[in-house]
Amino acid sequence: MKADWIEIKRGDVMPQFAGIYATMNREGKIVISRITHEMLGAPAAFLLLYDKANNRIGLKPAALHTRNAYPARVTNRSGAKKIHAHRLLREQRIILRHTLQFDEADIDEDGTLILDLRTATPSRRALASVERMKQKQVDTKGHEYRPESRV
Repeated sequence: MKADWIEIKRGDVMPQFAGIYATMNREGKIVISRITHEMLGAPAAFLLLYDKANNRIGLKPAALHTRNAYPARVTNRSGAKKIHAHRLLREQRIILRHTLQFDEADIDEDGTLILDLRTATPSRRALASVERMKQKQVDTKGHEYRPESRV
């Protein structure tokens, strides 16, 4: 049997950013990586969809002037995009305790990014931040940490 080799590119994208990456914080801000945004066709906006039966969020690429389209805003110099979806949390009564990371995010045949709330996990970065805050509050002797006031 003859092998069917596929050459894997090197250098155009750092390995940790090569896949689909999406998170959602407690305020409803969804962040997708630059690479994920490009995989979706680099749209200026998204239609925000919700599948209540399956507890999934969909981001469907749309033109900025499309009715009900949420703009994809630049978050930082890495090119990541942010979509403000606070209304989704309020209207669907979704409560998030931590920032969620969608490790199993996928793009369906219609080009919609599917974010499944059932399989989402607390973001490792968010959990580390919580732990750092706890460490600041308690010093090595177990006493409550009180920063000195500056004059």
